[in-house]
Amino acid sequence: MAGALLLTLLCAAPARADVLRIATYNTDLERDGPGLLLRDILRGQDAQVDAVARVIAAAAPDIIALQGVDFDYHGLSLRALRGRLAQSGWPMPHQFALPPNTGLPTGLDMDGDGRRGTPRDAQGYGRFAGQGGMAILSRHRILADKARDFSSLLWRDLPGALLPLKNGRPFPSVAAQAVQRLSSVGHWAVPVRVRGRDLWLLSYHAGPPVFDGPEDRNGRRNHDETRFWSLFLDGQFGAPPDGAFVLMGGTNTDPADGQGRAGALNTLLSDPRLRDPRPKGRGDTASDAAHTGDPALDTVDWPGPVPGNQRVDYVLPSAELAVRGAGVFWPAPGDPMAEPAATASPHRLVWIDVEWP
Repeated sequence: MAGALLLTLLCAAPARADVLRIATYNTDLERDGPGLLLRDILRGQDAQVDAVARVIAAAAPDIIALQGVDFDYHGLSLRALRGRLAQSGWPMPHQFALPPNTGLPTGLDMDGDGRRGTPRDAQGYGRFAGQGGMAILSRHRILADKARDFSSLLWRDLPGALLPLKNGRPFPSVAAQAVQRLSSVGHWAVPVRVRGRDLWLLSYHAGPPVFDGPEDRNGRRNHDETRFWSLFLDGQFGAPPDGAFVLMGGTNTDPADGQGRAGALNTLLSDPRLRDPRPKGRGDTASDAAHTGDPALDTVDWPGPVPGNQRVDYVLPSAELAVRGAGVFWPAPGDPMAEPAATASPHRLVWIDVEWP
């Protein structure tokens, strides 16, 4: 078994010094209260935390965008997670995170159920401010002072916003739409200095397109969260990066299956300014009932045929970057990393290798 694990690690690691491995991973590490994630990491006895660290170390990314990681203002949880990664043999000395919209109170009824102060009434779903945030870890220096944060952009200020209506009126209310941010979690543009050149990371995590009513508030918002990036690349939110970039994160929508509005995602996947390496790696490639997409591209293992396994996690490099490899870290049954991958999260880590001088 030790030999098989070594083989897995060797197959995952970049083979050449001029190749840069970039990954995204919805770790699902969010906890039910502030400070609990830090507690679980520091105790060193949490099976999920251990599995997440093992998966990241096995995939060996140079840069990784994380979702589902609780935010704290001093970065203590991220620092502790980096410590676990170092213990697992893959140190990532640089970290970046900004306050997410999850759990950020509004004081209003944001979902139209007649109540206030519930997790659904926050700017993004959350039991507390910072639950299930985003982060970036890197083996290269993150230029935090040059980062751009679009997380406070109001949904109504997005050109062509698909704002929900009910009986011809703004849903859930005019007051709610006046304060509702577009980002369920966040939208960032963050540069990383890699061997003298800057690589821009365009990172986000869209909310789920379900759990609402016929007004389709969540589905419309999810669609617009992805459509933001097409508008960003068009220059509608300031100048886009003039060099290499990678769009990475979670869409919560599959391009072919599921209940989301896939139009914005498919537009992005066909954008000539981007490459879609179509990473594969699912060990069990049996298709879910009624699914039409290639199951080898799936990145999440949700239960049942509905929603089922889908492709919702992406790493999309700019067209100028030459892709030398790509994959979904989804070991086949019997592989020594299959159990840690399943224990860590319903999502699977997605990676690409690009040439970098």
